[in-house]
Amino acid sequence: MKYHIITFGCQMNENDSIKIKAMLQEHGLKPSLTLEQSDIIIVNMCSVRQSAVNRVFGLLQKQGLQKKNQIKILFGCVLPADKKKLSQKFNLILNINKLEQLKEILPNKNINNICEHTKTSKASKYVPIMTGCNNFCTYCVVPYTRGREISKDYKTIIKQIKDLLESDTKEITLLGQNVNSYKDKNIDFPKLLKLISKLPKKFWLRFLTSHPKDISNKLINVMANNEKITEYLHLPVQSGNNEILDKMNRGYTIEQYKKIITHARNQVTNICISTDIIVGFPGETKQQFEQTARLMKCAKFDMAYIAEYSPRPNTPAKQMKNNVPQVTKSARRKILDKIIAKTALENNKKYLDKVINVLINNKKQGDYFGKTSNFKNIKIKSNNLINDKTNLKNKFVKAKVTSVTPWNLEGLLIKNN
Repeated sequence: MKYHIITFGCQMNENDSIKIKAMLQEHGLKPSLTLEQSDIIIVNMCSVRQSAVNRVFGLLQKQGLQKKNQIKILFGCVLPADKKKLSQKFNLILNINKLEQLKEILPNKNINNICEHTKTSKASKYVPIMTGCNNFCTYCVVPYTRGREISKDYKTIIKQIKDLLESDTKEITLLGQNVNSYKDKNIDFPKLLKLISKLPKKFWLRFLTSHPKDISNKLINVMANNEKITEYLHLPVQSGNNEILDKMNRGYTIEQYKKIITHARNQVTNICISTDIIVGFPGETKQQFEQTARLMKCAKFDMAYIAEYSPRPNTPAKQMKNNVPQVTKSARRKILDKIIAKTALENNKKYLDKVINVLINNKKQGDYFGKTSNFKNIKIKSNNLINDKTNLKNKFVKAKVTSVTPWNLEGLLIKNN
């Protein structure tokens, strides 16, 4: 039997898809590159945004999903209302914590341990440290799909990371809906970062995602004083207007947010900061949106993931009057897209002619691709230090930046000392 997995969602969904893949392969199933050749189609989705739900419905119209006797399974963070809509389209709908129910339709009943880290590449792995959320932002379904916050035993996390480092992993990303809230016994998130940073071997340590109301000076100071913790912070602001933030139940003000990123930039050299923003939240006026645009200009984010608000079932925002027209939402998103493109380009220009550290994770047509420690994409062009026998994948290298765009750097390999 062959399987095909399609993922719509965040890094947690990607990690869940790896667990699913591990179980299928332990049962002797083989991956298929096409829908047409697959016996089992698994869609792993998230109900956080209506766009993901729409993409699933669009996917179901594809010809490759019309094969007779093809088993279709839906996994993920799926709201009851979405499950009801999709129930006629799938043979089975399961929450990810019910993964072992897959054995009911798989030929081999012998289930071994499921790996809990994402094999995105040999170089980089995700390690979930917690799941769920207690924040109940009024637009978000995560507390209803993932449940309340549960932190993993810190000793288990340390062991998983030790095992990954022994297998030559060079980059670890800790995952959680709100990693700042991690707490196991007397180990909070900054203490966990310090413990991991003390592990031997050379590696980079990242984490996703932080909530502004829970981030602390203690965490930023730990980032500043541990060279293995990378200079990258994803800190969703969602809006530049305090009234909208209050309606979203975000728990902080714009003034507090600005203090956080100012402190982070003062303490962590070369830190890059990205964010999430929702445009067209119920009641958002032109003036309130313009405050968001001004925030983006002054914050000079390196990246912003901008979403047009869509009401989700069971959320308090669903009861609010969705009075921002779709055409206005799209226009506002485009305005912010232009701002982030400009600030990202300005930020990247600072790297021209600079020598930076890079972790290589891919090779294509003689060129190498990787990321800097502060999460910039970089393409390393072939030069006299690279030949057909050169193998830089999963290695730290130094490169001199020769050109930039808003989203990417390009450079040449330089000789390491």
